[in-house]
Amino acid sequence: MRFEKSLDLLLVHCQGEVGHVLTGGAPQIPGSTMLDKMNHINAVDDSLRRIVTREPRANVAMSVNLLVAPTRADADAGFIVLQADKAHPMSGSNCICVVTAILESGCVAMHEPETVVRLDTPAGLIVARARCDNGRCLSVSLDNVPSFAELLDHAIDTPQWGKIKVDVAFGGVYYALVDVGQIGLSIKPSSARGLAEAGIELKRLLAEQVTVSHPTLSGVDEIAYVMFRDHEPDGAVRTCTTLPPGRVDRSPCGTGSSANLAALFARGLVKVGDARISRSIIGGEFTAEAIGEAEIGGRKAVLPRVTGRGYVFGRSELRIADDEPFPVGFVLSDTWGPQVDLLT
Repeated sequence: MRFEKSLDLLLVHCQGEVGHVLTGGAPQIPGSTMLDKMNHINAVDDSLRRIVTREPRANVAMSVNLLVAPTRADADAGFIVLQADKAHPMSGSNCICVVTAILESGCVAMHEPETVVRLDTPAGLIVARARCDNGRCLSVSLDNVPSFAELLDHAIDTPQWGKIKVDVAFGGVYYALVDVGQIGLSIKPSSARGLAEAGIELKRLLAEQVTVSHPTLSGVDEIAYVMFRDHEPDGAVRTCTTLPPGRVDRSPCGTGSSANLAALFARGLVKVGDARISRSIIGGEFTAEAIGEAEIGGRKAVLPRVTGRGYVFGRSELRIADDEPFPVGFVLSDTWGPQVDLLT
């Protein structure tokens, strides 16, 4: 068989959330920094993102991480998170997938019992510490970018639930953090559809009522996700992040856990040295620890460390012929909602 193009991927998940790693075949992305490259994908040419995240080669309940050479001398590798809606600056579960994939595949040399990997991302430098044994990553701890609260207990108007309060915080991307009881649901697998629909509606309303702009990262100027939260009897935080076009994160969400840690830090409920367990809708767990303080654009920020585990479960080669009918994929209204019929 003859194919004009092919892309090589490692198939990876982190606590059930799929975060494949694109290791070969991708075109060069213009830009002098990783943030420039992400903005190029979002504003100039997103054909690669559409190829690897849309049907018929993919589905909405996954991400693909574009592995690229770092743009800074102090990093071992760089990556950009490609999702169904756009490229995003950072994701904790995806970062754990990337570290696991590049170490277990030999892209970066593994050293036991611990390997330190420095990753160039659009959000900034991430330092990851992987606990390794017998060629496997047993856990990955990410020292995330400075995370801060933008708004606490901010009231928004909703037609369905009346006024509800949200915390808006940055943990690598911007989140709206919502106590789930306000929408009359609980975080459990049987509520996943209702949570997804509520999260997408709240994201739409937040875009109309709340403006955000990161003080140092150009183009990071939207609330990317709504994360519902609840509190467990053992002190853990139950989390459910909702993502376009309308699904829930299978993992406890590393950047969301960082954003929630920032909200707790801003309230004085967490201090440096404290840790919280984040537990997902299907029971997976991350640990989010406050390891330091910082200041970003005049905002008091916390330095989070997020620990979890990823699993490499296969390899894939995507092949693309120039004469096939859907060269950059498509979306349909059964997953994207009634406003979409077909996009190519």
